[in-house]
Amino acid sequence: MAGKRKSHSAPFKAQVALAALKGDKTINELASHFGVHPTMIHAWKKLLLDNAQTLFDSQAKIQKPSEDKTAELFEQIGRLKVELDWVKKKAATFG
Repeated sequence: MAGKRKSHSAPFKAQVALAALKGDKTINELASHFGVHPTMIHAWKKLLLDNAQTLFDSQAKIQKPSEDKTAELFEQIGRLKVELDWVKKKAATFG
C-alpha cells in the first residue's frame, strides 16, 4: 500500500542540513531525531553545500517587501475592518 509522501518545508530542510554539517551527531541519529530517511539528509546537505555560494554572490539581492505592497495590505486591513464592523452591527440586530 503506497502512502502519501511527506512534503517538508524549506526551513525544516535547512535546519536538518545545518545539523548534519555540524557533525556533532551521526546522520542516523539525526534521521531518528527529525523523522526523515538518512538519504534525504545526505541530499539536503549536498544541496546546501552546492548552493551556499549563491548566498554570498554579489549579484544576489535580498528582496525587501516594497512600500507599495505594504500600503496595499493596510488598505485591505481597513476594508476588512469596515466589513467586520458592518457584520457585527447587522448580527446584533438579529440577536
